[in-house]
Amino acid sequence: MTATKTPDSRQDAERFRQYLLAELEAAALYRRLADVEPATERGAILRELAHMEDAHAHRWRVKLESLGEELPGWQPSRRSAVLGWLARRFGTKTVLPILEWFETGGANAYAKEEGAQDMAEQEAMHGRLFAQMRSTHRGREPLTMTEREGRHRGAGGGSIRAAVFGVNDGLVSNLSLIMGVAGADPGPQVLLLAGLAGLLAGAFSMATGEYVSVRTQAELLQRELDLERAELEENPQEEMEELALIYRAKGLGVEEARNVATKLISNQATALDTLAREELGLDPSQLGSPWVAAGSSFVAFAIGALIPLSPYLVTTDPTALFASAVLSGFALASVGGSTALLTGRPIAFGAFRMLALGALAAGVTFLVGKALGVAVSG
Repeated sequence: MTATKTPDSRQDAERFRQYLLAELEAAALYRRLADVEPATERGAILRELAHMEDAHAHRWRVKLESLGEELPGWQPSRRSAVLGWLARRFGTKTVLPILEWFETGGANAYAKEEGAQDMAEQEAMHGRLFAQMRSTHRGREPLTMTEREGRHRGAGGGSIRAAVFGVNDGLVSNLSLIMGVAGADPGPQVLLLAGLAGLLAGAFSMATGEYVSVRTQAELLQRELDLERAELEENPQEEMEELALIYRAKGLGVEEARNVATKLISNQATALDTLAREELGLDPSQLGSPWVAAGSSFVAFAIGALIPLSPYLVTTDPTALFASAVLSGFALASVGGSTALLTGRPIAFGAFRMLALGALAAGVTFLVGKALGVAVSG
């Protein structure tokens, strides 16, 4: 007697069928590419990846059989043949970016699938593995995660960069608000009130957004670490082999990579930190307190927003608008120069660009405010 299939079970079966075909395709493709370089380390890594894809395919077979579904027929696709030809003709380096894209797509699909989180992590690791292989092929040893983050911090300025952009947000938004209201000519008291409201609203909005962002990022990281910890406890040998594969892609020999991975896995705390960095692409040390992040965003935005508002705190004279524009112009140029310094661009170019953009935003809002003021008064 045949069990009745619900729409949900049919959808599950169709999805599992597509996953199975994709894994079979990936395994066959990796073996085809490995045959192009049979005696190289890259070829050996591709063969090991093919074995991992075989294991994924087996899991989808089991799921389909548990639903009473027939297994789909499969044969290599034309895409696999084309990629194989490209690899034979121009070398496997030409198809590595495509493989990285495939694996990233697989990771994203599995991340939404209940019970497939471990496969999602493995597919993501495969994508990073291909990125490492591309870097190695360009003739230099790829940077480690720590080195990459160090360069980013050196080039980007880390928290300094965030502070500069926070000040810029407050400066441009409140300048535009004040100029827009000034266009309607409501009087200096109204401008002062509008500027204070813009400062507080923007600062609280930035702080709230930063808190939610950092808090969510920390929760996601903790979830990934919990999953990785469970996998490490259940199957340390498999985690060690995956880590060794990553180090082989970075250029280490088979034995050296295995020795390094074995040593790291022997200590759970070190193993978890290393797996988070190398396999998941996460850096646990980079997450700060959400409250500190929120407070920093609030202060940075408020400082920027205070600049165009400050003349109105001193005087209600009509010249306050001119003073606000001049002060904001100097501040925009300073922020633009600082941003250029952090990103390695010419300081004069950065200062002029930021000044021009800020002036454009303020000018447009002033004209809009003036038009609305005329329309309302008329």
